[in-house]
Amino acid sequence: MPGTVEDVDVPSASDVLRRCRELVRPALVDAVGRLHPWTGEMAAYALGWSDTAGTPEPGGSEGKGVRQALALLGAEAVGADAACAVPGAVAVELVHTFSLLHDDVMDADALRRRRPAVWKAYGTGPAVLAGDALLARAVTGLAGTPGDHAAAAVRRLCDALNDLVAGQAEDLRFEHRPWDGPGAVGPEEYRSMAEGKTGALLGCALALGAVLGGAPEPTVAALDRAGRHLGLAFQAVDDILGIWGDPATTGKPVHADLHRGKKTHPVLAALAGGSRAARELGTLLASSRPTDGAAAERVASLVEEAGGRAATRGEARRHLDAARYALRATPLTRTAARELDVLFAGLADRVM
Repeated sequence: MPGTVEDVDVPSASDVLRRCRELVRPALVDAVGRLHPWTGEMAAYALGWSDTAGTPEPGGSEGKGVRQALALLGAEAVGADAACAVPGAVAVELVHTFSLLHDDVMDADALRRRRPAVWKAYGTGPAVLAGDALLARAVTGLAGTPGDHAAAAVRRLCDALNDLVAGQAEDLRFEHRPWDGPGAVGPEEYRSMAEGKTGALLGCALALGAVLGGAPEPTVAALDRAGRHLGLAFQAVDDILGIWGDPATTGKPVHADLHRGKKTHPVLAALAGGSRAARELGTLLASSRPTDGAAAERVASLVEEAGGRAATRGEARRHLDAARYALRATPLTRTAARELDVLFAGLADRVM
């Protein structure tokens, strides 16, 4: 039956990610090597390959490579060889890195993966330039993909980029909106922002693999939908980590999102509860006092007491279930469908 999965031994999520990184790495290195030497040096630093002197760091944190893995699995899921999706995998990895460079500048985040962010290591202007270079290389490389699917792949990537920028714009604008009253951020607005900021590129990654594998549009659309739901689950998990995450794991300071006053799912869900803790939380957030130190500890405690953490776990589970349903309702190869299911669960299990 289409979309069903056999009970067979499959690799773990970490094994799937490792296999895909190894397949993509040579092409990714080649793409970065085509950049100007200075922007290429910053890109290598951002990717965890080297330090600021350009010295290779074999033990550097490269990130999980989720998006590149989704691109390869998207191709395998429609019966194509993973190799056909390598240009798409490189493109989404470069776009993801570009977005992180610019996001760190916009959020003034000084750390990324437990070391100085690119803008702290090289300066704001150079970091923006390196991000621009990565974006240009992503589109250029994808446009040069051999075969008949390059144009459709570039259109798919550009659509995702537009969604990503719109989501990031809303995320920034939310910071200046009130916590309650007529101008407060509603749950549907938040989900729309998160789908654009995080879900669009994950959906694009899966869809690109299918496009480059020659899949029909309904299958491409179903994979895009699965990836977008995964992105919403992923963002919910990130929102939890942004308040309660261990800096040794996240690479960012504790309570990072609270310090910035970001409108994240746990806080919005807690405020909507109407409990005593929710009312006290609203009063604290509406005050002019900075949310740091003891104040941040109190806010985090009230968010949890008012049910924000539990509600956000529930949000992640709902979207993970929706992502899995989209996969199971689509005719995909059994092995790749099973690996996608394992990968989806592994990503959400970070805080479940």
